[in-house]
Amino acid sequence: MRIAVAGTGYVGLITGVCLAEMGHHVICTDIRKEKIQLLKTGQSPIFEPGLEPMLKNNLSNGRLAFTANPKIAYKDADIIFIAVGTPENHDGTANLDYIHAAAYAIGTCIENEVIICTKSTVPVGTNEKIKEIIQSVNPPPFKVEVVSNPEFLREGSAILDFFNGDRIILGTESSRAALKLEEIYLPLNIPIYKTDTRSAEMIKYASNAFLAAKISFINEIAAICEKVGANIEDVAYGIGQDKRIGPHFLQAGLGYGGSCFPKDTKALVQLAGNIQHQFELLESVIKVNNRQQTLAVRKAENVLGSLEGKRAALLGLAFKPDTDDVRGAASLIIAKKLLEEGAFVIAYDPAAIPNARSVLGNTIEYTMDIKIALEGADFAIIATEWDEIKHLSLKVYAERMKSPVIIDGRNCYSLSDVRKHPLTYISIGRSSILHDQMTRVKSS
Repeated sequence: MRIAVAGTGYVGLITGVCLAEMGHHVICTDIRKEKIQLLKTGQSPIFEPGLEPMLKNNLSNGRLAFTANPKIAYKDADIIFIAVGTPENHDGTANLDYIHAAAYAIGTCIENEVIICTKSTVPVGTNEKIKEIIQSVNPPPFKVEVVSNPEFLREGSAILDFFNGDRIILGTESSRAALKLEEIYLPLNIPIYKTDTRSAEMIKYASNAFLAAKISFINEIAAICEKVGANIEDVAYGIGQDKRIGPHFLQAGLGYGGSCFPKDTKALVQLAGNIQHQFELLESVIKVNNRQQTLAVRKAENVLGSLEGKRAALLGLAFKPDTDDVRGAASLIIAKKLLEEGAFVIAYDPAAIPNARSVLGNTIEYTMDIKIALEGADFAIIATEWDEIKHLSLKVYAERMKSPVIIDGRNCYSLSDVRKHPLTYISIGRSSILHDQMTRVKSS
């Protein structure tokens, strides 16, 4: 099929490249001309394992193209995927300016009957508004059908998720449009669930809210484990064996981040408020997560007292490994809090330094060498569970640091391994290991 994709951000680029890989002719468009020029050379503006080779391959075989001209992208398309951003407004609601602009551009450019497929995460009722905008500039009898097709891609494993997802959701009142989208997705052999448009829009928000709730729940249990002497990893494993609960999203740590969970949980709270429903459970999920993101600094203060003048090694800037995305990352909150406390911060990350620098500027130092980050440090905070960190020998901490104090916000190391080294090691929901010279740590 001839497919156009509006937006070359994370979702749009992954969707376009993967659809081309399936054999479709795909053209992606974006208002940012410099990004389009970069993509035309085969370079990806985002860090995602496996993406750039697939991008270059489909460019070279002619199945994938990029343009900054929406007329070129839309005029001959059979299906147009909308995958533009829906950033957070100051009040927590989703900003739909890019969605509305994309709909207007589609309406002015299309020349044939077309199916609009919305990948962007949008509040309930948005797809109806998209159709209304398109028809306001390109009125009936010109036929436009709209399908809500939410994405469930995890950063760092998005290509795997596209080709091996749990389900595909198609929300539309048009059986013809549903069949067209089903035709595209059938080769993936992923279960397809068809529903109405508003239910599909709600499925995306409800999925993210539920997963965020699991994360905040296990972090609350971790806090209790520290106080009663239980081990959160054993507790999480034990409850995760229950098929009704499952083992996923039960890793205690510094909370959730990224472009989706923080934004979508707030948007759902606002959506509920707009219909006079107070979503108390989700409000608590957000409150717990906000508190969790500063936990590592509180733990450092409990061990070291004042952090003023201390040298802090911040290990990891991305909100999760295998991505360069720092949106919603605990590392940014930690860095700002450490600076407020008077600490000197040097941060290590193998991929996310440019994006972190755009937020933090030169208020901290950066390095892609973890040993340089640790050199002479009074303490280290692990904020991202990169393999480069998890596989680093604990000897390096003892040898490089001024005082080997590790605040592990992602539980990267086993307690049995830590005990073999002269380290003070504080993790999440597990017993603290204190070097002889250190005073007893207080419960956080």
